[in-house]
Amino acid sequence: MRVAAGVTLLASALAGPGCSKAVFAPQPPGGGTTLTLDFDEFQHNVEPVLSARGCDAGGDCHGAGIRGSLELSPESAKNAHFDFDQVKLQVSAVAPASSAILREPLALAQGGTPHGYKAFATTSDSGYVAILNWIRHGVRS
Repeated sequence: MRVAAGVTLLASALAGPGCSKAVFAPQPPGGGTTLTLDFDEFQHNVEPVLSARGCDAGGDCHGAGIRGSLELSPESAKNAHFDFDQVKLQVSAVAPASSAILREPLALAQGGTPHGYKAFATTSDSGYVAILNWIRHGVRS
């Protein structure tokens, strides 16, 4: 009985003035930038870079033995729609050059992030530029 009275007293003290009625959580923030990327441009300009640089699922890096957050289809069963959906997840709508699809395979000395394979030595590499342009051509809303 004494414990119940203490809990009631504590609850009353915590409620304080202005807290006697239910409070609803605020709505989550809305808006933000969304990016619609072009599949055809991906298929013609980005997918060939990924394949040529060995970033498709030929090994165990981005395939069945996936390590990390990017999974790509193997060269023997190329699925451009699957790859497109996966690569879109690696893109920053707000800061294209900060996209994981660009920073992870970029040399550390050029601003890249840790990654087992560095496909791009510099930001002027033609493959890097092709992917960056694809992101920049996306429609922001």
